[in-house]
Amino acid sequence: MTRQRWISQCGAAAIVMAFASAAAAQMNVTTSDIQRLQDDAYQAGADVSRLRSTDPNLAAQLQTELDDLRDEVVYLKVKLRKEGSVSRNDYADVRDRIQDLRSRARGDSGTARQGSGTWGTGTSGGVSGGVVGSERPQRTHGGSTAIASGQEIDVRLEGTLDSGTAQVEQRFQATTVVDLYRGNDVLIPAGSMLRGVISSVTKATRTERKGSMTISFDQITIRGRAYPMRGIVTQAIESEGIKGEATRIGAGAGVGAIIGGIIGGVKGALLGVLIGGGGTIAATEGKDVTLPAGTILRVRLDQPPGVK
Repeated sequence: MTRQRWISQCGAAAIVMAFASAAAAQMNVTTSDIQRLQDDAYQAGADVSRLRSTDPNLAAQLQTELDDLRDEVVYLKVKLRKEGSVSRNDYADVRDRIQDLRSRARGDSGTARQGSGTWGTGTSGGVSGGVVGSERPQRTHGGSTAIASGQEIDVRLEGTLDSGTAQVEQRFQATTVVDLYRGNDVLIPAGSMLRGVISSVTKATRTERKGSMTISFDQITIRGRAYPMRGIVTQAIESEGIKGEATRIGAGAGVGAIIGGIIGGVKGALLGVLIGGGGTIAATEGKDVTLPAGTILRVRLDQPPGVK
């Protein structure tokens, strides 16, 4: 074999290996994939909760299936963390079974669609949290603003906030984790972007001892349109936890329940954090306040967006 031919064959082999590695990377299950499974599983819980009022027998059957699926999602999450990889086939199997369950819970005649929303909002004045916006009719309200002052919504932080590094007037973003709707009318779809601002920061020092920061939200973008608003944080909840508690929340609390529960698991209120009436988040110990990306914030709309 000539030297030139040998070099050519080595180059071809390297290219094949590179493509194979790229294809394998695309097939790897990531933590984001597992998070989507968790979100879908808890959105399925909302679908089953809705079904209880019309077909309690089917709802009970689906709840049993959903409990098993939640166990499997937790297993995949632990496996990925401990072993570093999860079979794409195992992931796809759980994903498809969750979507099939959601389809049966909603009474869909077609193929189940993959949802993106999760457990989330409270209820107020006939407005509540529920299923993904694209899966419900969207109608236009006439007259006054449809969202009452005091309505609460749940949003997921897009990035980490830390009183040790945060600055006054710093902007940040969060997205709604479940639709807010009135009847069949979606007012705020899941995935709507909120703009937040940090209005005060106290860093943990030897004299101050505890870190704190005051955050609020002043704008929300709904279907591409920006609306002014004012929202105050009332709860911060960690986005991972215990399946047993999640089952209790899903079975007994009804659509929109989140306090004491959590999207993608249950861990309750964020440990080491106290939240004051004006949205000031303070550490309970002598350290800075840290809200990791993915933290769920419950936001009270003191001045709701002018959605009609």
